[in-house]
Amino acid sequence: MRALLLAGGLSLIGTLVGTRWAIAILAKRGYGQLIRDDGPTTHHTKRGTPTMGGLVVIGATLFGYLSAKLLTQDMPSASALLLLFLFVGLGAVGFVDDYIKIVKQRSLGLRSRAKFGGQTIIAVTFGWLSLQFPDSRGNAPASSAISFVRVVDWRLPTVVAIIWVLVIIAGTSNAVNLADGLDGLAIGSSVMVFGAYTLVGIWQNNQFCAITPGAKCYNEIRDPLDLAVVAAAITGACFGFLWWNAFPAQIIMGDTGSLSLGGAMAGFAIMTRTELLLIVFGGLFALITLSVILQVGFFKLSKGRRIFRMAPLQHHFELIGWDEVTIVIRFWIICGIMVATGLGLFYAEWVLGV
Repeated sequence: MRALLLAGGLSLIGTLVGTRWAIAILAKRGYGQLIRDDGPTTHHTKRGTPTMGGLVVIGATLFGYLSAKLLTQDMPSASALLLLFLFVGLGAVGFVDDYIKIVKQRSLGLRSRAKFGGQTIIAVTFGWLSLQFPDSRGNAPASSAISFVRVVDWRLPTVVAIIWVLVIIAGTSNAVNLADGLDGLAIGSSVMVFGAYTLVGIWQNNQFCAITPGAKCYNEIRDPLDLAVVAAAITGACFGFLWWNAFPAQIIMGDTGSLSLGGAMAGFAIMTRTELLLIVFGGLFALITLSVILQVGFFKLSKGRRIFRMAPLQHHFELIGWDEVTIVIRFWIICGIMVATGLGLFYAEWVLGV
């Protein structure tokens, strides 16, 4: 448990201190955010705000986790290393996207095919590797079976399982990216989701069959406690970054941050065998993504009509007159309710044994 506290605390300090330093460097280099011309006019005041703050979140997470491992003299697990690979890899895709926006001075960075291609390479590599490296009980970091709060009794062929992993990772990383439109919205919501996965990892470790044998114990998860340490590190990093990203944001995390955080959420869902439960934990991100799907679909079917004034959903409320802070806080409340519901379902399954 010392590793949990060290990882979370050191990551928190890393972003609290490191983000201030990053703001100065990014501002000096002119690495400022570009704003869509078709977006809410209130966003034009954000033009020039230092971006790519996700680099600090990634760096602080790695610093917190690796320092905790060093101080506790414990070796990193295969599950944790693979999850960090996914986290950093998708962050690299986002960094390229952000850098192109700055260099080309346009609000769109990588073309959609190029961005998806980068996500696919990272996700497929992660999916294949996570099905390797079984422990002494034969459990790999990931399972080829679909899961809700535990794995289903039937398994997918390896190729299909990797495609399923790709769908989860691409969908979640893009969902967090869509939510990253208002100051503090995505990063504040991420704190709650990663906090939940910290608790899930702790509970799965405490009810591990090798520690607490019984009919309800968890036997198919590899390295649950080390996954909780990574989750604690990301939670701390997000919490510290929120100090600087809350309204009015002094720095924006950009696609570097949103893609990496979304990928990490997907990685935790896959490795803790709670894949479908991620829809509940990340319910806010799912609603925001659904608003975009509905808007685009209805626009095409109705030949130009819209359901919302603008998608993603948070911008619709901006255009009907809600203040940005009001939207963010109310969306945080929705996220908190969804996360609490997810934890309730997770615990209820263990209590009821269904």
